[in-house]
Amino acid sequence: MKLAWLTILAAALFLHPVATEDASSTVSCDEVAKNYISVPPNLSKSVSILYLSYNNITLNQNDIIILHKYINITELYLNNNAIAVLRNYSFSNLSRLAILDIKNNYINTVEQAAFAGLNKLMTLYLQNNKIVQLDSNVFALLKSLQVLNLKNNFLEYFNVNVSVNLIRITLIGNPWNCSCSLLRLQTWLNNVNVTLENGNNTMCTSPNSLKNHPIKTAIISNCEKGEMTEANTILLSAINHNNDSLISLHNATNRILSHSDVQPPGKSWTFLMGVLVIVISTALLIGMAIKFPAWYRYLISYNHRRLEEEEPEMFEETFTPHMCTFPQTTGTSEEESVVVFEQFHTFVPEEDGFIEDKYIDT
Repeated sequence: MKLAWLTILAAALFLHPVATEDASSTVSCDEVAKNYISVPPNLSKSVSILYLSYNNITLNQNDIIILHKYINITELYLNNNAIAVLRNYSFSNLSRLAILDIKNNYINTVEQAAFAGLNKLMTLYLQNNKIVQLDSNVFALLKSLQVLNLKNNFLEYFNVNVSVNLIRITLIGNPWNCSCSLLRLQTWLNNVNVTLENGNNTMCTSPNSLKNHPIKTAIISNCEKGEMTEANTILLSAINHNNDSLISLHNATNRILSHSDVQPPGKSWTFLMGVLVIVISTALLIGMAIKFPAWYRYLISYNHRRLEEEEPEMFEETFTPHMCTFPQTTGTSEEESVVVFEQFHTFVPEEDGFIEDKYIDT
């Protein structure tokens, strides 16, 4: 009997440290409603579940530095605080984080790299905030994200990244504008295996023609660019799922061509190509003229210029010395002067271009 009791006691002592180790692997810290204005810096470094709800934490730069010390956190609850901005790399050191609850705050800005580093994040609660716009790349790196709640914000459109592998999404309570800007989200909801929570009650707020229509089934038309975005989304979705990719692409292309107003290229393209050829040819000629100047020098050499008329100067040079040599006689009449001038200057008539024939009698 004593041997049996000793065996039981030894077994209990042996198993007790293992149970303590398992218990210590999950350390929960409850700091709810303690009027904290910042993340407390004196918590256990081994904490894995941290409750900081119902405080006045703003998650400023100092809070981010303190939060990065708790690298073992797997669940973080910051709901019902005073957070207005989710800054870049706010949780980048929490690589084990799986659940992040930031609902019921005053968040109006989510920077693009706010969730960088959360490779194991599976659940993200962002409902009941004041988010007006979300960049499509905010969730692009969250490969493990499965549940996303954006309920009761101020989102009018959301260009979701097609690489996000969500299982469940909640979008009710936002003022959705069912125009071309929402076409990508609608196409993603209809072609990806994701569950839209309260889908029938997630309705359009504008335009008036689609008001109170579910965003998943509202008919959004007259979107040429949107249709091209739809085609790209359908193609990527089909490739990701590896199910009849060629058939989906063919059907999407036929549907787009049947609803679009784009006409096939015609004479306008011919005219455009003609203009393009002329422009390129002219540019090549100019380049050759600059590169090989002998071409245009050769052309310039054919430019004829009229010789300058030097007859007046010749006349003056001929006339002036002879005028100086006129005999200075007194009492010479005007007629005598003319006779003297004719003697010194005999004008030869210009040739008329004809050859004189000696055999013709004059």
